[in-house]
Amino acid sequence: MGIFEDTIRPDINLFYSRNDPNDIKMGEFVKSAPENYADADFVLLGCPQDEGVRRNKGRVGAKDGPCAIRKALYKFSVPEKVGFCELFDLGDTNVEGSLEEIHDRQHIIVKKILEDGKRLVILGGGNDISYPDCSALAEISNDLLVFNIDSHFDVREENIRHSGTPYRQLLDEKQILPERLYEMAGKEIVNSPEYRRYLDETGAHVYPLEELRSKGMKETFRNILNENKSEHIFWGFDLDSVQAQDAPGVSAGYPIGLTAEEICYIAKIAGSDRRSQILELTELNPKYDIHERTAKLASMMILYYLDASASI
Repeated sequence: MGIFEDTIRPDINLFYSRNDPNDIKMGEFVKSAPENYADADFVLLGCPQDEGVRRNKGRVGAKDGPCAIRKALYKFSVPEKVGFCELFDLGDTNVEGSLEEIHDRQHIIVKKILEDGKRLVILGGGNDISYPDCSALAEISNDLLVFNIDSHFDVREENIRHSGTPYRQLLDEKQILPERLYEMAGKEIVNSPEYRRYLDETGAHVYPLEELRSKGMKETFRNILNENKSEHIFWGFDLDSVQAQDAPGVSAGYPIGLTAEEICYIAKIAGSDRRSQILELTELNPKYDIHERTAKLASMMILYYLDASASI
């Protein structure tokens, strides 16, 4: 099956328009007709499911995340530099069947888009999609650098996959190398010491929130990017890495975390590196959002990423 057969077209009602030639909105700018796919530089893809969150005993509702992000994103004005990009909204992966079947389908779609020379912005959905998304990129990359910006390490050892297992799966299957995995902005008090030891023993890199701030956000990311000559980069952003007052609409929120400004800055850093192939945003849970605060933050992250990408 092709990517259009395995995906569901985006809701045209989400493509906001003001009909103001002096203020073009993202909903008027992003294309979604199949004939526009070939010219796209960036492809938006949603995966509206939260079965992995349910299996992990989390708060369900992230299945509505892609729709909430689109609704917010498409009301923003088009930044000047973004206007020089070609953006295409492929819609959502068909989420019928088991989580394993959804992951297989997601993997095939993501790999095909990457093989077509596109860069991806992926909208979750549960954080379990980091497994098919990252493994798809790993299949076409000779040397993959991986960032997990998240409160949690997501390396749980379980008999069944869920939102807490994606990076354990990737490591166990040797889809990614531990020395190329960077766990960023995690909160040590919400992670098992055993999983921190596991990461240390495998050779993965862990930068807890406090350390990241003390060493300097800009300096830390720049040093990592400059020191690693990897061919491609995967950026996984779990929105629960942001403090709850800035991002209340997540599957597992905490009062301590990255600020909205900090996570937007990291998204900008991601966009400024030509090797970045996937920007993945997960765990937006509209059920718990306040005045679309988290959906707007996710949208701003995308715009900062695209703006920076268009500048290089």
